[in-house]
Amino acid sequence: VQLQASGGGLVQAGGSLRLSCKASGINFGLHTMGWYRQAPGKQRELVAIISSGHSTNYSDSAKGRFAISRDNVRRTVYLQMNSLKPEDTALYYCQTRFRLNDYWGRGTQVTVSS
Repeated sequence: VQLQASGGGLVQAGGSLRLSCKASGINFGLHTMGWYRQAPGKQRELVAIISSGHSTNYSDSAKGRFAISRDNVRRTVYLQMNSLKPEDTALYYCQTRFRLNDYWGRGTQVTVSS
């Protein structure tokens, strides 16, 4: 299983970014996909998840600002992030579970300047 995340960068507060994560090695359409983040000195935390049936769930900090979506043909999950805040600065990881094991992408850095 490989997860390749991209789309991070430096953005001013109030700006937007769209993260992408392309998966291989799994039957993508059957798997729940998640976005997590880890800020320096903090634990990794869930940002959003999307099920195989396209049901979504968000952390309180992401609700109303972020949107997770998936394209099963492209085997890609997206995280649209709007109204970004400095506290959103973190390394963002995509994740899936396959045969009881969690798999993580390498992470893409998001930095929001004030």
